[in-house]
Amino acid sequence: MQFLTLGIFSISVLWLISGAVFFTLRMKFINIRGFWHAIEVLRGKYDDPTEAGEVSHFQALATALSATVGLGNIAGVAIAISLGGPGAVVWMTLGGLFGMTSKFVECTLGQKYRVIKPDGTVAGGPMYYLSAGLAEMGHQNLGKVLAVIFSILGIGGAFGGASMFQANQSYAAITTVVPWFVGRSWLYGLILVTFVGMVIIGGIKRIGQVAGAIVPAMCVIYFVAALWILVTNFMDIPGAMLTIVNGALSPEAVEGGVFGVMIQGLRRSAFSNEAGVGSAAIAHSAARTQEPVREGIVALLEPFIDTVVICNMTALVIVITGVYRNPEFTQLSGAEVTSVAFGTAISWFPLMLAIAIFFFAFSTMISWSYYGERCWDYLFGQNNLILYKVLFILAVFTGAVLSSGVVINFSDGMLIAMSFPNLLGAYFLSGQVAGDLDKYMRQLNKGLATAQ
Repeated sequence: MQFLTLGIFSISVLWLISGAVFFTLRMKFINIRGFWHAIEVLRGKYDDPTEAGEVSHFQALATALSATVGLGNIAGVAIAISLGGPGAVVWMTLGGLFGMTSKFVECTLGQKYRVIKPDGTVAGGPMYYLSAGLAEMGHQNLGKVLAVIFSILGIGGAFGGASMFQANQSYAAITTVVPWFVGRSWLYGLILVTFVGMVIIGGIKRIGQVAGAIVPAMCVIYFVAALWILVTNFMDIPGAMLTIVNGALSPEAVEGGVFGVMIQGLRRSAFSNEAGVGSAAIAHSAARTQEPVREGIVALLEPFIDTVVICNMTALVIVITGVYRNPEFTQLSGAEVTSVAFGTAISWFPLMLAIAIFFFAFSTMISWSYYGERCWDYLFGQNNLILYKVLFILAVFTGAVLSSGVVINFSDGMLIAMSFPNLLGAYFLSGQVAGDLDKYMRQLNKGLATAQ
């Protein structure tokens, strides 16, 4: 059974990385040449409050980041190292770099085919560009089928990777510094349910506001703490990096050899930044802009921030402190390993990390609640949204009380499965994105604000 599971995830991961490499070549390395422009857009240089949409470029990015930056970075990195050795981090990083272009493609398409409703609210994401985009190419039936499949998997992803995994791993981290919660997972689940319920009732605008406040603050706290550990252990960084690189090419690093290390790293990368999954396109479709390519360029920053920067800092802390190979801590789960690693260098930080984990988990849940809500709306309409929200809340509670192994496999399965319909449609539509990108960059090079 374990071999079969690894085989399924191997196929899924190869599907994701092959798509990311294809898009990177097809878009002429927009992940590199569009990087500075993405920062300019994020700073508000091209903002126009009169354009259609519900949130700003920054709020859209913060919402999407709040769905990715969190336990995928804190727990996911530790899980990758424990299963694949330090070398898995190399493949996580490569997955993040190529994944930048997957994010660009799907978020550009999300903007291009979004639907502005009469009340000004936005409906967008893979289910819309799969159905409408493929219909334009004469593949109407295929588009409808892929859109329905994606929506079903998106709801499953919201219940699994967003609510259950986040609740499960944040509870594990909290109990390491607040032992009183041990055996009281039901109470922790109720606390999460209360906070999440208060926010998701307000929709994307409230989610964007909360995410825009929480995510930058938590990222800064986490980044500064990791940076402090790395600075105070500066002489150990070259050795840690050598351990990571050697592990990526060492057949002895994990059962399954180099291929096993690669799969574990790319698997955690996919879970961490969700590039190719299509989820971020739902958030970015709500941004105020008339330039789909511009929002796509903003979106490519997500895997860089999430995986290339934050995940690597987490990995270096874990490797430098040696926690991952200490027999005393082999029984710990992902988030617990990271907490102990930080605690060995900053005695008081596990409490701060527990707080950060709570808010990271919370922000991921509220963002993914919106993703699942849009998928539910596509399938069933707005009249039954209250039922979806109730089910989402129940999934949050369930995740807090289940064992981590069940939750991790279910979460990974749902999120990675979303990539199959999403990337298949994106392959068909990549020519349109490439054409729009060329047009946009020509106009930008002429000093024009729009490509219209």
